[in-house]
Amino acid sequence: MIIALANRLRRETEPRILAKFLYTFAWKGAWSVVRFRRRRRRAEFFPAFLALSVTNSCNLKCQGCWVTPSQPPRQLTLAELDAIVATANRHGSFFFAVLGGEPLLHPDLLELFGRHPDSYFQLFTNGTLLDATYARRLRALGNVTPLISIEGTEGISDERRGGSDVYARSLVALRHCRENRLVTGVATSLCRSNIAELATAEFLRELIRLGVHYAWYYIYRPVGSNPTPELALTQEQILALRRFIVDIRSRLPILIIDAYWDAEGRALCPAALGLSYHVNPAGDIEPCPVIQFARDRVTAETDLAETLTRSTFLRDFRSFAAQTTPGCVLLENPAALQAFVTRQTARDTTGRGTGFAELAAMTAQPGHHCPGQELPEKHWFYRLAKKFSFFGFGAYG
Repeated sequence: MIIALANRLRRETEPRILAKFLYTFAWKGAWSVVRFRRRRRRAEFFPAFLALSVTNSCNLKCQGCWVTPSQPPRQLTLAELDAIVATANRHGSFFFAVLGGEPLLHPDLLELFGRHPDSYFQLFTNGTLLDATYARRLRALGNVTPLISIEGTEGISDERRGGSDVYARSLVALRHCRENRLVTGVATSLCRSNIAELATAEFLRELIRLGVHYAWYYIYRPVGSNPTPELALTQEQILALRRFIVDIRSRLPILIIDAYWDAEGRALCPAALGLSYHVNPAGDIEPCPVIQFARDRVTAETDLAETLTRSTFLRDFRSFAAQTTPGCVLLENPAALQAFVTRQTARDTTGRGTGFAELAAMTAQPGHHCPGQELPEKHWFYRLAKKFSFFGFGAYG
């Protein structure tokens, strides 16, 4: 499988782009984990990787989305983004997940990528705005991997995404990525309405045919102004997903990424480890994108490293989350999370002003912590990658 995937990457991607991916993402990403572990032993918690939501503007309205657009949009300025990336680089961190809203709506995004050729950016996008011109710009840059979100085929996708012809438009974006020989991924938030068609070998074979090199499976979280909790997976479906992932990894030449389990199949939370944090469009530093509470904020003039090191909120969250569950505290124990953020006098960073009420209204849902039912990785590559960094060169979480 690994040899077949390597051959696909060699045939389907531009050599310069593949070299940048292997060096800037894989090699430097591995060293980011090494440096993170060294800092952690010194009780320093600058993360190995950062997730940056660059704007709250979006052209879709998805079920369970935690982002609320505003007029004018909230967005990180180019100066703020420059400062964040430069500080992270100084601390040995070179990988950034770029989210929104829809990040392609940020006017300075390509400028950001161009200013930091020694960093690697994973661009989370719904794909509807990724046209031929944008794909050519990404090819010229070489340090960006598009991760296109697909939430179902045809009708299900439109229902999940709150748009029209979303699936077809996403396929057009994938075609542009393939024509420009980019390293390309597809992200899928699995819920009750799409798991039967997306967590399948047939779907992954179709992605391979479309030139996709990695697929990233998430578990749906019922959050935001339209949480739709009836879409949350059952415990049986989560276990079936884990079995599917472990099995399919040995069968198809496509990298399968999950955000939840270590090499032994035990549940993980990257925010509890301090491996990754999230910066929202207002500069608020949150444990992760779906936990929209903060006490710290970054600006172009802020020393990000000092802010993260001195943050009592993030320090206490690491302890709280680790003691509450090894899985997702938001899913499994929203009441405990509400009590924690209340004690911390954390700010509601949703932009809706309803974060505390939304958290209070949440009911506990099954998560990926399934004690006694752990399924270890079978394939040697995934076992080694996860044992090295818990998250496969930073991709897990």
